[in-house]
Amino acid sequence: MWRRQQSRAGTEVRPDAVQAASALALHLQNGGELAPVQVADLPLAADETALADVMCSAARFYATDVVYPRQAGYFEDHPTFGRRWVANNQLDARQRQEAENAAAQQWRDQMPARVVLTSTGVRLRPSGSADWMPFDHALLSGVTTGYSEVVLSYTVCAPLLLAGPAAPWLGVAIEHLHHKGQTA
Repeated sequence: MWRRQQSRAGTEVRPDAVQAASALALHLQNGGELAPVQVADLPLAADETALADVMCSAARFYATDVVYPRQAGYFEDHPTFGRRWVANNQLDARQRQEAENAAAQQWRDQMPARVVLTSTGVRLRPSGSADWMPFDHALLSGVTTGYSEVVLSYTVCAPLLLAGPAAPWLGVAIEHLHHKGQTA
């Protein structure tokens, strides 16, 4: 699982992060709003407001095409039949299964990323990239929050996983914006 590959310090949720998410949920339930933040290097639309600017671990959930390996075996110089190919059926079967498993749906493209939550959507910029990836709230079909992660499901693209100390707070804020958008 990908969380085992990440450093514990990067995805571990501290008690203060859970408290911040709980406090935000209470604040929003009592009619409060999210406070805007300044983000200098992200171009925003005229009616778009930045609400959070954090670092998270990000991943996408999708399958890929199966790339089958070449047939395994060896050439044998047989005294009667001459030089011939001898297939290794056990190795072929194992390699086919490994290729199918590698192509199955799973969390992929795991990377640290800067996440800016806006009134319009989530903007994600992977570390080392200059490009922002937009994930609009209008296309959001579901929000699933976990202890240290939030999974955002969209109608037009693969789900997005955000993990780390900011994930509980982001989950509450995104859920609020999603429901607010549905009732508007």
